[in-house]
Amino acid sequence: MDVTTDPSAPWLIAGLGNPGPDYAMNRHNVGFMVADLLAGRVGGKFKRAGKAQAQVVEGRIGPPGPLNRRVIVVKPMSFMNLSGGPVNALRDFYKVPVGNIVAVHDELDIDYGTLRLKLGGGDNGHNGLKSMTKVMGSDYHRVRFGIGRPPGRMPVADFVLRDFGSAERKELDYFVDRAADAVECLVIEGLERAQSTYNS
Repeated sequence: MDVTTDPSAPWLIAGLGNPGPDYAMNRHNVGFMVADLLAGRVGGKFKRAGKAQAQVVEGRIGPPGPLNRRVIVVKPMSFMNLSGGPVNALRDFYKVPVGNIVAVHDELDIDYGTLRLKLGGGDNGHNGLKSMTKVMGSDYHRVRFGIGRPPGRMPVADFVLRDFGSAERKELDYFVDRAADAVECLVIEGLERAQSTYNS
C-alpha cells in the first residue's frame, strides 16, 4: 500500500546514524553512508538545518516531467536514539506527509547487504526507528539494509557500533550504491515497484 497522497509534496529521506568521525564506518551508520551518496547524486552538500539538529541537502531526483521529485536528504545529528526529534522538526518545516518520509537504516535480522523495503511496521529494537515512531507514528517508509547478526555471544550494541569488517568492506560500496538506487526507485516509482526490484 502506498500512502503518498500528494505527488507534488516533497520527500524527506532520513539516513540514520551517529554523528562524528568515531562512528563514521560503524555498521549502525550505514544510513548516513547512503545519505551521503544520495546527496552527491543530487549535487548538493550537507548544511546545518537552521534550528533542527540535523544536516540537510535539498535537490531533485528523477527524469524531467511528472516523475521528477523534490527531495530533502537528512542526517540527524542528535545521535541515533533521538533521531525522531530532528526528523519531525524538518517534516513540519518542509510540510512533508508522513507517507513521504523514508528512513534508511541498518537491520540485524537480514543478511549483510540484503535490502528490504516496506511501509510502516514495528521498530524491531532499532532505537532510531523507535524515536521516529514515537513522535510521528509508524506510517513512514523504511529501506532496511541488512548487517546480519553478531557472531557468537557478542552483544548487539558492540556489534552495531563496530566498523564493518574487512571482508564486508570489499562489497560495502556496491551495497550502499544499490540501497541509494532503491531509495530513488521508491520515491520515483512507488513502493511496489521498488520492492519487486530490490527486495532480495
